Amino acid sequence: MDAQSRGRADEIDPADQWVLNPRTGNYELRLDRSAAQQQPSVAAPRRPSSARAGAPGAPAAPKAPKTPKAPSPAVPSPRRGEGPPGRRGGRPRKGGGGGGGRRKKILVVIGGTLAFLLVGGSVGAYLYYDHLNNNLNVTDVGDAGTGGFKKDQPINILVIGTDKRSGAGNEGYGDADSVGHADTTILFHVSKDRSNATALSIPRDLITNIPACPTKQPDGSTKTIPGEKGTRFNISLGQEGRDPGCTMRTVKEITGITVDNFMMVDFNAVKVLSTAVGGVPVCLAKPVDDKDSKLKLDAGEHRLQGEQALAFVRTRHSFGNHGDLDRIKTQQQFLGSMMREMKSKETLTSPKKFFSLAEAATKSLTVDSGIGSIDKLTNLAGELKDMDLKNITFTTLPVLDNPAEPEGKKATVVIEHGSADPLLKMIQGDVSLTEVEKKEQAAKDAADAEAKGKADALLQGNRAPAGDVRVDVYNGGGPSGSASTTLAWLQNSKGVNKASNRGNAPAKVDTTQLEYAPNQADQARALADMMGLPATALKMGSADAAPKTPMKLTLGADFKGAGVSLNAPQKAPDDIQRVEADKAICAK
Repeated sequence: MDAQSRGRADEIDPADQWVLNPRTGNYELRLDRSAAQQQPSVAAPRRPSSARAGAPGAPAAPKAPKTPKAPSPAVPSPRRGEGPPGRRGGRPRKGGGGGGGRRKKILVVIGGTLAFLLVGGSVGAYLYYDHLNNNLNVTDVGDAGTGGFKKDQPINILVIGTDKRSGAGNEGYGDADSVGHADTTILFHVSKDRSNATALSIPRDLITNIPACPTKQPDGSTKTIPGEKGTRFNISLGQEGRDPGCTMRTVKEITGITVDNFMMVDFNAVKVLSTAVGGVPVCLAKPVDDKDSKLKLDAGEHRLQGEQALAFVRTRHSFGNHGDLDRIKTQQQFLGSMMREMKSKETLTSPKKFFSLAEAATKSLTVDSGIGSIDKLTNLAGELKDMDLKNITFTTLPVLDNPAEPEGKKATVVIEHGSADPLLKMIQGDVSLTEVEKKEQAAKDAADAEAKGKADALLQGNRAPAGDVRVDVYNGGGPSGSASTTLAWLQNSKGVNKASNRGNAPAKVDTTQLEYAPNQADQARALADMMGLPATALKMGSADAAPKTPMKLTLGADFKGAGVSLNAPQKAPDDIQRVEADKAICAK
C-alpha cells in the first residue's frame, strides 16, 4: 500500500470536526455542520506537558466519503480533563486569548519557510498531531548522513523527488513498474546563523561516480551495493536496490558536503499539496501545449493544482531549450511560488488549508530515522522559522554538455568546474548567495568581529622558511590517500622536507585543522599560506612546544586535494543561475 493510502481510507478530514474560533483563539468541536453557530461548542483542552508539544489535537476518525454536505453525526462532548475523541486527555486551556492562535501562526510561518522541502510541497507547517506520525515512511540509511542536524552548525537536508509512479492516478505516466530514480534532487543548505539558505539543484543527467552503498534489507541485514563509475546521477536511487542513503553518499561525492538528513516524495506530493493549499500561482511568458506532460495553458497567470500542477513541474519540452536544465528552473519557480502561497494571508487564516496540508504533507513524505517523527520534524522547522524568503536562493550546479557524446546527441552533462568549484566552496564555507538585510548583516558582523579579529591575528607576522616547517599529516576525513599525497606535494612542490605522513587520524573531523604551539606561529602561518587554510582552521595551544616538535595537520572532510585552497570565496560567480524565493518569475 502506498504512502498516500496506508491505513487512512476511512478518516474524517479534521477540518470538518475542529475549527478555530476567532473570538477565543481556541479550536472547538463543531457538532453539526449545518448548525455550527447555534450549537454550543467545547474548547479543545490543553494537552499535558508529558504529551507531544504542539497545538490542539484532531481526532483520527473515519473519513467521510465525498458526497454532498450533510450534517455530521453528533460527537460526544469531552468532559473536563479529557481531550478530543481518540486523544490523550489534558487540562482545559485557560482563558481564551491568543495562545492557540499564536501557536498556529508560528507553525504556519515555519511551514512557509519549509515549503519546498518536499520537492514541490511543504512540510512541517502543521506537524503537531500524534496521528501524523503514522503517515510518515521512515528509512534507516545507516551512516550515510550525520544522523541529525545540530543546532549550532549549518544544516544540510537532501530533498529527493522520485519518479516512481506510486499513488492513485499515476499509472498513466509510463514506466508504471519502475522502482524510481532520483528525478529531482535539491541540496538545501541552511546557514549556521539561520539567516539564509541555499537550495542547490543537482541535474539528474549529471555523469558522476556512485560510491558503494550499504543498504538495510527487510530482514534487518545489510547489503552493500557496488559502486558505479561514470554513470547518470539519477540511478543513485532505486536502481540495483539503492535507497536514499545511496543518493546522500553520491551527493557528498559530488559536492564534498556531508548531508545530515533526507526527505523524499513521489508524484502525488505535487498533486495533493498544490490542491491542499488551494492552488499555486504560476506565470507563463508564452502559451504552452505540451503533448508529453499534457500541459495546455495560455500565456499569463494561472493557479495550478492537482494534475495540472504535476504537469507543470514535469514539462521540459516547452520551456527554454526543451531540456532538463530548464525544467529545473521551472520547478524552482513553482517551489518559490508555493512558499509564498504558504505564507500568504489566505493560507494563514484558513483552518481547512491548515489541516489539509498537515495530512497531505506527512502522507507524501519519506524521511530517515534522524528526523523520523513529528517532534523531530518540528524541531527542524523551528530552526527555520525566522528566515525571510528573500534570503533563500535557488541555484543549479553548473554543468556543460558531456564532451564524450557526439554533437546532436547530447543527453548527459558533466560538472563545469570553473563555476561549480567556487560555488561549492561558498556552500561549504557557509557563505550566503544572497544579500541578507543590512541590519541583520550588521548585527552578524558585530557579533563576529571579535572572533574574526583574533583568527586573523593568527595569520599576521613572520613566516618561517619552508625548510623549517615541521608537521605531521593525518587524514581525518579527506579522500583516501590524502595524507600521503599531501606529504608528497609539500615535500616536492613546497620544500617542506620536515613533514611526515601519520596515516589516519584517531577520529574523523568535518573541517581541516592545524594545531600548533605559540612558539610555532611562524611555521603555522607559512603552512597556512601554502595550503590555503582559513584562519578558522588554525588552533593554537596554550604552551610552547619543545624544539623539533612537529605541528599536527588533520585533513578533514572539507579537504579536496593538495594545493586546493580551503578559503571560501565571498562572491558567487557571475554566470551561475540563481533566483530568490521571494521573486515571481514567468516561465519562458
